[in-house]
Amino acid sequence: MKKLFAGSALALIALAGAASADGVTACLITKTDSNPFFVKMKEGAQAEAAKLGITLKSYAGKVDGDNETQVAAIESCIADGASGILITASDTKAIVPTVQKARDAGLLVIALDTPLDPIDAADMTFATDNFQAGMLIGEWAKATMGDAAATAKIAMLDIAISQPTVGVLRDQGFLQGFGIDLGDPNKWGDETDPRIVGHDVTAGNEEGGRKAMENLLAKDSGINMVYTINEPAAAGAYQALKAMGMQDNVTIVSVDGSCSGVKNVAAGVIGATSQQYPLLMASKGIAAIAQFAKDGTKPAPTDGKNFFDTGAQLVTDHPVDGVPSIDTTKGLELCWG
Repeated sequence: MKKLFAGSALALIALAGAASADGVTACLITKTDSNPFFVKMKEGAQAEAAKLGITLKSYAGKVDGDNETQVAAIESCIADGASGILITASDTKAIVPTVQKARDAGLLVIALDTPLDPIDAADMTFATDNFQAGMLIGEWAKATMGDAAATAKIAMLDIAISQPTVGVLRDQGFLQGFGIDLGDPNKWGDETDPRIVGHDVTAGNEEGGRKAMENLLAKDSGINMVYTINEPAAAGAYQALKAMGMQDNVTIVSVDGSCSGVKNVAAGVIGATSQQYPLLMASKGIAAIAQFAKDGTKPAPTDGKNFFDTGAQLVTDHPVDGVPSIDTTKGLELCWG
């Protein structure tokens, strides 16, 4: 990870030196402005924009899944003559025609965190390898359960019925890491393994996580492993389990690696989480827009991938053989950098 950040820092310095961005406008469009993940992303974008002399305009959906507000935001950015857009799409398919309008108008469009469907609908994606992030927690969960993994009862707490790519990738990565055969890896819910009690959606927030957990517990009170799309959903799931006195008998895994989420790992609320780096995603995105505005250069993907991988690490205080991880002390040092 030190190498990742060192390399990224050098790249940012190089871009900053190369790009004179006076008069350049960029847009940041997030799913919401309340989720701490997107708050940190906005901080990264604002800091890099200030450093490079870019005017940044920020927009957000009213709730996760609010495609209409994101469509309106893109149209505003086109009308304002922005050089580029950074977007975490709520509906990765429905937003594509509007994204194409922006690209046709000459804007650079970079997806942050959540790849569009198809991924090449954006000029580039700066993101965690979400499938790998899911794999890490799946492998850890399987190893932690040991022989009991063969008869596990798993609750899958996803994000939305529209199945945005980020949710599909994390879900399917977890299942593969746990050793469960996938159906169509481009969607969740078609698996036939009897260990999966069911899927429910959370909207990526605590209340949604609580309700989804209650729904799946009503289906099978023997659940002993819970996958969650993110840490707010994990916190809600824990509250539902605690209300039934089950919190000590069920393991929750998640993806995010926020400072509050890492603290929940330390406290035993979450067994393990895959940490991602939204501030880096956003700062790299702003630097790319500055370079594009200067000379038309578009960002390149990580070697061997079709997106720029901003990295992920497993955070747990209960490491297992064969799954690389960092502890919560290190996780708190790195949280969302």
